[in-house]
Amino acid sequence: MSKQTDDFFKSVVSHAKEYGFVFQSSEIYDGLSAVYDYGQLGSELKNNLKTYWWKSMVQLHENIVGIDAAIFMHPTTWKASGHVDGFNDPMIDNKDSKKRYRADQLIEDKIARYEGDGKTAEAAALLEALNTALNADDLAGLKSIIEEHNIVCPVSGTKNWTEVRQFNLMFATQMGAMADGADQVYLRPETAQGIFVNFLNVQKTGRMKIPFGIAQIGKAFRNEVIARQFIMRMREFEQMEMQFFCRPGTELEWYNKWKETRLKWHLALGFDPANYRYHDHDKLAHYANAAVDIEFNFPFGFKEVEGIHSRTDFDLKQHQEYSKKKMQYFDPEINQNYIPYVIETSIGLDRLFLTVLCNSLVTEDLSTAEKQDSRVVLKFPPALAPVKAAILPLTKKDGLPEKAREILNTLKLDYNVQYDEKDAIGKRYRRQDAIGTPICITVDYDSLEDNTVTIRHRDTMEQERVAIGDLERIVNDLAGWNTLLKKLI
Repeated sequence: MSKQTDDFFKSVVSHAKEYGFVFQSSEIYDGLSAVYDYGQLGSELKNNLKTYWWKSMVQLHENIVGIDAAIFMHPTTWKASGHVDGFNDPMIDNKDSKKRYRADQLIEDKIARYEGDGKTAEAAALLEALNTALNADDLAGLKSIIEEHNIVCPVSGTKNWTEVRQFNLMFATQMGAMADGADQVYLRPETAQGIFVNFLNVQKTGRMKIPFGIAQIGKAFRNEVIARQFIMRMREFEQMEMQFFCRPGTELEWYNKWKETRLKWHLALGFDPANYRYHDHDKLAHYANAAVDIEFNFPFGFKEVEGIHSRTDFDLKQHQEYSKKKMQYFDPEINQNYIPYVIETSIGLDRLFLTVLCNSLVTEDLSTAEKQDSRVVLKFPPALAPVKAAILPLTKKDGLPEKAREILNTLKLDYNVQYDEKDAIGKRYRRQDAIGTPICITVDYDSLEDNTVTIRHRDTMEQERVAIGDLERIVNDLAGWNTLLKKLI
């Protein structure tokens, strides 16, 4: 990672805390590693991202419905899904630092350093060796790679490694009044299984016909040993997933359609397309016949934001076997019973949140010949902005606050807006720039005479005079959901 991108990422993390977007969990107790709280503005941005996904996935599609499954599920669910026996990461410890690492991530970091040093041939060879070892579940091979490429512990700087072994990522707890005899249950490591076990419930009660989808937003939990890069990899996180059920034999057609649809959804936010790319999986999960990631170019390189997977009929077939309940659908068009195939779209909400912060944070030089000046601004897509408009009376007297609050009371019925009367108007503009508010509405003495106000636009800093009666339309045209969602139709 170059110093420039490293410094930018630090500024993103710092800005997120300073302005109430993201805090370290339990910070007064020195925090809890890889667990974060979303502050007053972060929770608003997060809710807006969920709304954007839900509206585009459920509201815009007649054949997709949403559910909200419980976090706790019958423990056999995770046996059927393969998580009990196979949800592992290859871990290695350094004997000197006593630190634990994911073996594959240590090797990936070495690949990145090779690429940064211009050693493209070495990087390509190492990547091939890594994929070969992972595909073969060759733990000894992973350690050999680490030793051959002189990969050291980032803390101790030594190569005193243990053997590589598998580490299960699920959190387990007890359900029951007494510890003795209580059933062991798990905090779900993904939200998808809640959709699969409810497939028949939704299909029958909703009279759904294949093809159709079930969407869900919810928390998931993974005992990540290596948690890094801020909210990129967390132990408690949120997923937005949709499982699309289709007729066997049509799954790859739907896979390609959803692959295109999901990238279009990201690009509709107006960010630079050069920062997004597809990455086909080198190693397919045992249940998949196609898989691709949509990656975003974070300050620390391209990383997955969303995955699109063709999961075949594995999940429903597994639940049928373990539950002894038929998970079949009768297709009247072909007069056949079958277990549907599934296309999954799965996006990490927290990672999406980070992409929006990285895309939006800008420092602009406003210096002139007379003075040095700059501003820090979050250029959020207006529909996602935590605060849609700020209402600013020019002074705290002469009826201006009262007029400003009349506007506030009208707009707050539909939008999250702020009232601010403290400090000079220029300082107030800068505060709103820093939290990404698209427009500021200034109420001055002329407002009392002609019912007009000055609108100052965040991105251009241009100002215009408009009638107070036009404000609802102006805010809606700029920051309403319709403006964004129309790009997807």
